Amino acid sequence: MAGDLDTLIDMGFPRERAELAVKATGGLQSAIDWLETNQDKSVDEIKQEQATAAAASASDEPPALQPGEEAKSLVCDECGKRFRSVNQAQFHGEKTGHEQFSESTEEIAPLTEEQKAQRLQELREKLAAKRATQSEQDKEDHKRNEQIRMKATKESQDLREELQKKERLKEAAAKRAEKKADEDARKRVLAKLEADKQERKRKAEIEKAKRAGQAPPPAPVQAPLATSSGPTTSKPASAYTEARLALQTPSGRVMKNFPVETTLFEVAHALEQDGMTVSTFTTNFPKKIYDRSDFGMTLKEAGMVPSAALIVG
Repeated sequence: MAGDLDTLIDMGFPRERAELAVKATGGLQSAIDWLETNQDKSVDEIKQEQATAAAASASDEPPALQPGEEAKSLVCDECGKRFRSVNQAQFHGEKTGHEQFSESTEEIAPLTEEQKAQRLQELREKLAAKRATQSEQDKEDHKRNEQIRMKATKESQDLREELQKKERLKEAAAKRAEKKADEDARKRVLAKLEADKQERKRKAEIEKAKRAGQAPPPAPVQAPLATSSGPTTSKPASAYTEARLALQTPSGRVMKNFPVETTLFEVAHALEQDGMTVSTFTTNFPKKIYDRSDFGMTLKEAGMVPSAALIVG
């Protein structure tokens, strides 16, 4: 058996498979047949099958042929194929589902050296073809996986770009709204400053007329201040028209009166004319902080009518 093992190894078979073949068959020719029959199985699968077969048939099946024993064979009654050992017949039955076997005294003629070489070459070609097929399959799998990965990457990039585009549009809309609110507030401030100027001019003319003993000039008809939502509407006589604000600034407490439709932006602008820097207004009761995003609110909308105490920040 050692000589058969060395021959199989010299023929190119792995040592572990050659050892299993010699152990399972007991002869060189049978070992070659066994190797061909089990070429598609892994070593672990073969060992597991041998252990299972040994446990299941230890008392029922005849042992494999050993050197020096009388040569016999097994015949499959369903297909007529002959086998040198019980293991070969068992594998045939597992693979084909055939169950009927008979013993035969007819000896299977050993292969010639030329036949052995031919069988070995056929076995090697089958193994090479199997490896080539597996290699092609691996290439196809790799190609398909790469295509899936590239598609997923592109979809993720497209989604990210779409989200970025929406975010840019949102930021642009917010900037336009903020710019419009600032422009509207600036117009209201300018209109109020112009109205204050005209009022001072009118009072000066009244004083001048008094000193000259003349009748005072008629009071001009004032147009309502414009707001971001349009002109103010007329209000009932009982409604407050001004709000009195107690402003706590870093330099001290300041009292100011503003029309109820004055925005916080206008209040901040009036304070900034006095050299202050205004970022927020804070009320203690209720506790609330108004930052520049809230400066478009009027004093009436902010609930600061008829009066309110504000901390300037």
